[in-house]
Amino acid sequence: MSSPATRRAFDFSGDIIARAQEVIELEARTLLTLAASLDDAFVSACNLLSSATGRIVIAGVGKSGHIGRKMAATFSATGAPAIYVHPGEAAHGDLGMIVPGDVIIVISNSGNTAELRVLFDHARKFDIPTVGMTSALDSLVGRSCNVCILMPPAEEACPVNIAPTSSTAQQLALGDALAMVLMDKRDIGRDDIKSLHPGGTIGLRLATVGELMHVGDKLPLVPLDLPMDAVISQMTKMGFGIAGVIDEEGHLAGMITDGDIRRHFKILDKVTAHEVMTPHPKVLSAGMAAEDALRFLNNSKVTCAFIVAEPDSAYPAVGGGAIANGLQKPIGIIHLHDFLRLGLS
Repeated sequence: MSSPATRRAFDFSGDIIARAQEVIELEARTLLTLAASLDDAFVSACNLLSSATGRIVIAGVGKSGHIGRKMAATFSATGAPAIYVHPGEAAHGDLGMIVPGDVIIVISNSGNTAELRVLFDHARKFDIPTVGMTSALDSLVGRSCNVCILMPPAEEACPVNIAPTSSTAQQLALGDALAMVLMDKRDIGRDDIKSLHPGGTIGLRLATVGELMHVGDKLPLVPLDLPMDAVISQMTKMGFGIAGVIDEEGHLAGMITDGDIRRHFKILDKVTAHEVMTPHPKVLSAGMAAEDALRFLNNSKVTCAFIVAEPDSAYPAVGGGAIANGLQKPIGIIHLHDFLRLGLS
């Protein structure tokens, strides 16, 4: 590993990529050292945070404050209500935001940021537990917190070893680790995350096939004995490029695609739907996640699939995925373009 002095002499007229790689590799090594250093203090911090009946309050100054804001957003987005409080503003009234039942996370690389003192005074007064994240155990943070997660000393990527880079990478990764452990401890799953992300790309990824599929008279369905000229007319009219073939009870017996039509081109005037169809096609369940359904279509190299009602289940089905068609009734259809139109690719 090159020393700060070596990096100061870096020739920026030379290989810029090499310098960027040096920075990233340094931070990567720092994170591996952090991972190896985790001990019982991290476990105690997780237990303390998971027992909070209020919110997780995160505080830090400067770059640590920016990391604190991101941590608060990550905690909140993964089922652990959290807020960021700036220590300077806390001394001017924002301490009222921190109440019994909360747990405070204090972030400071040096551990001696003076503005943090008011938070510790407030925490002691109202018996609010505190978790520290610092690289200096013998510091204000190290001495004042109920639990202190000690981060290994980090060599900054800055040429003069000052600008927070590796140290803030540690803080960010440690915050993510805490948030993910809390997710596990609180058994936060897909449905919980979906309720917290109803909009944007994440909301779309967590949407189910049942929320996106075409239903009712938009389904291209034909009976078993329908002549192929009428089948082709129905396929053209509906615009999906496929037709589902149903039996007398409405079960999906097979599917006809453009490929099936080409393979039977010479006899299309002599055959009916059930003689051309591909029997028992793969289908989707209404409860399948949109991103999983898109992946299934891409992996199967198909542009369209029917959605069927799962046995003994009311629509919409909960959970489920790509399933083998066991003569279920088709309740919807979805096309690759439906995902692309909504921005999921």
